[in-house]
Order: sequence, then C-alpha cells, then structure tokens
Amino acid sequence: MIEKLTKLFTEFFESEKTSGIILIFCTIFSMAIANSSFGKDYLEFWQNKIGLEGGGIALRYSIEHWINDGLMTIFFLLIGLEIERELYVGELSDIKNASLPVFAAIGGMATPALIHFLINRGMATQAGFGIPIATDIAFALGVLALLGNRVPLSIKIFLASLAIIDDLGSIFIIALFYMSDLSILNLLWALGIFAGLLIMNRLRIHRLSLYLIPGLLMWYFMLQSGIHPAITGVLLAFAVPFAGGDEKSPSYKLQHFLHKPVALIIMPLFALANTCLPLTGKSPESLLTSNSFGIFAGLFFGKPIGILVFSLLAVKLGFAQLPGSVSWKHIIGAGFLGGIGFTMSIFITLLAFSNGEIIQSSKITILLSSLAAATVGFLILSRQKSATLNDSV
Repeated sequence: MIEKLTKLFTEFFESEKTSGIILIFCTIFSMAIANSSFGKDYLEFWQNKIGLEGGGIALRYSIEHWINDGLMTIFFLLIGLEIERELYVGELSDIKNASLPVFAAIGGMATPALIHFLINRGMATQAGFGIPIATDIAFALGVLALLGNRVPLSIKIFLASLAIIDDLGSIFIIALFYMSDLSILNLLWALGIFAGLLIMNRLRIHRLSLYLIPGLLMWYFMLQSGIHPAITGVLLAFAVPFAGGDEKSPSYKLQHFLHKPVALIIMPLFALANTCLPLTGKSPESLLTSNSFGIFAGLFFGKPIGILVFSLLAVKLGFAQLPGSVSWKHIIGAGFLGGIGFTMSIFITLLAFSNGEIIQSSKITILLSSLAAATVGFLILSRQKSATLNDSV
C-alpha cells in the first residue's frame, strides 16, 4: 500500500530539501570568504555586539550569539511543531509505523555517543559525546532530493521520522548535560510561564499572539537560567494548541508560516556564522586528536551501524517490519545519511566546548564526516532499484 503524506509533511519535506541545498552553498561560501583576503573582516563581523544593556537588562551579544541563541530558538520551535504533528497525526502516531524509525533512532544516537565517549573517556573532550548523535534533517533530505524517484517514498518517511526523533533526543541531551551555572529562580520563572501557557491551551484559547508574547519572556528567563534558551522553542511548540491539526489549528498556522523563514533565512545565517573556518597550518594536526576521531567514528561508522543493528533487532524481535518497497540496503544507505550531523552537531559543539581551537577542529571534522557519510549514503541508495513514480515524492 502506498503511503500518503499529509500536506504539512510535504511542505516540511520541501522546505528542508530546499534548506539543505542552500546550506551547502552557504557553507562553501563562508569557508571561501574566511580563507580569503577578506577573512579577518568577515570573522570580526560575526563578533560585532548588538542589543540592549542597562536598566537591569543585559541583552547585548555578538551577531553569532544572537543567531545561535535567538534565531535557533525559532528553528527549534519549528522542529517542536513538527514533532508534535508527527506524534498526533503523522507517522509517529501509529505505533506500527513508528516502531522502526524509533528503534533506528535510538541505535543511531546511542552508538555514536558511546563511540565518542570510549575514545575520549577521562579527557577534557569527553563532553563532546553528544556531537555525533543527531541527524541534520535539511542536509539528509537534500541528498534524498538529488536521488529523485530512485528512492522509495517509504525510505524518505523513515529518514525524516528518524531525524525528527534524533532531534528530540538531542534536545533532551542538551537540557540534561549542556548547561552553564544554573539559576533556579530564572528557571522557575520560565517554567511558570510554560505552565501558564499549558493552562491557556487547556482552556482552548487559540489566539497565537497570547502564546508568542509570553514565549519571548520564557526565552529571556531560560537564557538567564543557564539552560540553553533554544529549548524554549520546543516547550512553546507543545504549548501552542494543536486542536484537530487542520488548517485552522494554531499549530498548523504557525508551522506553515515558519517553513520558509527557517529554510531560507535562519538556517543559512546559522551556516554562514558557524562555518567561517580559517584553515591554518595546524588544521591537519587538529584532525588527529581523540575528539576528532570520536566525532568521525561516531558519525561515519556509529550512525549507520547503530541504525542498521537496532532496525534488524526490531524486525527480528517482531516489534517492527520493513515497508514493502524498502530493502536492508536502503536502510544501510539511510543509515549513512543519518551520519550527516552538521546543524545540531555544530550546535552541540558550541555548548560542549569553550576552547576556540577545539571548537574549530570539531567543526571541520563534522563537515568532513558529514560529507563522507553523505557521499557513501548517496552512492548506496543510487545503486538500488528505482522506485516507481507513484511511490516517490
């Protein structure tokens, strides 16, 4: 039976596919400028501070900081809305359909994290265990888009669902392990606002502005609490009423509105600000560290191995089944595409480390690992039997 995508999932797939292609160009452009004669000015631009300061308010940060702590909250809001949709009416709402990507995602998170941890155990870089756990939805779906109808629709849904679950897992790991000095008072203020929004949801108050304005306050208190404020985006997503999930739903309206700004503005800005990597004579040496080995091994080997092994276990134990149009070679190919870390991997790198050299080497390793995983995944999937036109997006 041919799976039918909801209109919103199609929009989500298209926006992420577009975003992936744009991200590739932004990454190449940013690295080229950073290593040109304009490199110094380009790097300094992202460190210019803007914002407000005074009167008890301290909101003056670098442009890079505003992108990573501010705009990325909107990215997480979109991800949260998509997770909510998937849980209520999407592929993850059906236990039978959700089982395979859930098991695959668990293996795809646990195995890379374990590999990095074992390689870096007891070292200062041990904190980077979370770097290789997530799949970049935009890049992964961008690669699938290049394959066209040679890939079954089922594998596209599988990979998208897996990446969404990965993001959810990454969000929990960020909240649990990557926080600075915790301010209980500010955290309580943020959670108090969240509780108020949930009450409004239960009272069937559907006006979006009544959620978004308090959401800004929740972001501010979360920022001051020591927990990364991007988590606010996910909390706000689950507070916004889903209702029936149709076009009149506040959740639907907000998700529909955010698709293009996130794909065409926020993600490209994130790529430009975080991939301006000047390559120095020390760059090759930095790729031979335990941290770099851990990241590469986690993304390139750990991801596909974890996804394949846990998928096999789920099917063999009767918890899940392969869709009719999907073979195990498709799962292996999708597993390698799961090794495209980029956005979330870079994001976690910025939380895990404060040393500039470690951050830079981590970013370079993430890019190389993601490129290698994307190439192998593309080659594996391109050699499989073509899917029928009716079974493709």
